Amino acid sequence: MTSSPSRRWRAPLLAVVCAALAAGCGIRTTSVPVDAGPAPSRVSCAVPDSPRATTASPGATVSASASASAPAATPAPFVAVYLVCSSQVADVHRTVALAGLTRLGTAVVLLRELQQRLGMTEATAGFGTAVQGDLAVEGPRPGDPRDALRLSAPLSELPPFALAQVVCTYAADPSLSSRGSVVLGGSDDTRVRRFTCTSDLRTDPGAAETAGTAVK
Repeated sequence: MTSSPSRRWRAPLLAVVCAALAAGCGIRTTSVPVDAGPAPSRVSCAVPDSPRATTASPGATVSASASASAPAATPAPFVAVYLVCSSQVADVHRTVALAGLTRLGTAVVLLRELQQRLGMTEATAGFGTAVQGDLAVEGPRPGDPRDALRLSAPLSELPPFALAQVVCTYAADPSLSSRGSVVLGGSDDTRVRRFTCTSDLRTDPGAAETAGTAVK
């Protein structure tokens, strides 16, 4: 069967058009298959439907149904809790009852917020935590500044993002920080250091190794 004239020129013309479109879009043609890998994962790193608060933390908040039947009370304040998302440390906001706690008590509660299992809303938005569940915090040792806090592991042995999470969460709390910085030490005999929640600390894991200034 003889092909019609229209069919004979239609195929070459289609090839030329496709090549032109590929070139115009900056696509380089190749004669071999290319494995581009899986499609990149996209997360929002933002908790929806909550301007300054995230999903309630277990035991730390009052649900809407419970508050409707309970006597009116002063609501727990929003606190910034820093979690890991998309290779950086970013804050979410939770309602946490801190009223009446001592300074060390506040540090303990905030550390537990970093250790707890995340709610569905935060997990769906791409958040996670690098703070291990057995990490603890205590007050200053003899010779430490009065505002120092000591973690139960050497700071050098903490995952970099875990240190950034603790620093930024503590530095965001007025009762634990001074002008946005916090004094932290570890379980070893190294001197405590003053940390600030800088952009480098939040975005660069390697920055944790040299972060902080030794306090005399």
